[in-house]
Amino acid sequence: MMEENSDMKNKYMMNLHIFENDVNIIDRTGAESLIPVQESNEIIQGIITQSAVLQRGRKLPNMTSKQYKMPVLDMLPIAYFVNGDSGQKKTTKMAWDKKFIIAEEIAVIVPIPEAVLDDSEYDIWAETKPRIIEAFGKKIDGAILFGDDKPASWRADVVTTANTAKSVVTLGTGDNLYDKIMGEEGSIALIENSGYFVNGHMADISMRAKLRGLKNANGDPLFKSDMQSGTTYSLDGSPMNFPNNGSFDKSKALMISGDFSQLVYSIRQDITFKLFTEGVVQNTDGSIAYNLMQNDMVALRAVMRLGWEIPNPINSIQKDKTKRCPFAVLKAGE
Repeated sequence: MMEENSDMKNKYMMNLHIFENDVNIIDRTGAESLIPVQESNEIIQGIITQSAVLQRGRKLPNMTSKQYKMPVLDMLPIAYFVNGDSGQKKTTKMAWDKKFIIAEEIAVIVPIPEAVLDDSEYDIWAETKPRIIEAFGKKIDGAILFGDDKPASWRADVVTTANTAKSVVTLGTGDNLYDKIMGEEGSIALIENSGYFVNGHMADISMRAKLRGLKNANGDPLFKSDMQSGTTYSLDGSPMNFPNNGSFDKSKALMISGDFSQLVYSIRQDITFKLFTEGVVQNTDGSIAYNLMQNDMVALRAVMRLGWEIPNPINSIQKDKTKRCPFAVLKAGE
């Protein structure tokens, strides 16, 4: 009976010795076509950044023509005491200068084959439009702040204007950053000496680390008291912007401080988008790049028109317009 039970047990036991030399398995390579892959329904991209200038500057009413004439105070009135009850009252005069905001056009065309639009699982136009807005912001900031590719009709850029008025502070190796910004000869003082109060700063992103490194006499950070809370960047009560759309040129300025109510702009035409299914797209040399109908393509055209100015009216602190500037630049030295 015991032998019979032993035989029954052996009957159902697996002989593992037959697999000792068998190393063939169904691995991931062999079954790759059977393994499903989860497709993302979202395009991964960076944060859309808009124009720092249009966010910080002062917007005037929209333009109704290409030019916007703006009267700017150029002479202050003078008041007098009257001697006695019957004293003679003196006269005074005022004067206004004229400044013009000239609207210039920013535009871009994005051609895409119709087959790509049909086959794509994403809304390509919805993904494209925010990036066009970002590209417009970069172009606007670069032109107004640094003069990059600016239209010939536009005035000198902010950095050039500050340099002309000698409203520039150089941060050399070993210099005290705090003094260069907040001291009596710092960038904020230069603006105040022109009769303006600073209400904002735009800085290269590298300035964040420089500011975090500032410490008081006890070695405590000025901008951050602990490692858990976030750092709030403001200088003398004025907020800071760190444009990260690629427009800020740190070779020309580490930081631009100023009264940004004096940076005014007006829009002649806000960003408009229009789709074209016919027409030709030309290269800059005049040659035809695409014939939309012949190449079965669709083109998205984006257009915007705007202009800007720095009024810089006369004030009682600094009457010399050649020395008066509502902005100051902190730049890197040797």
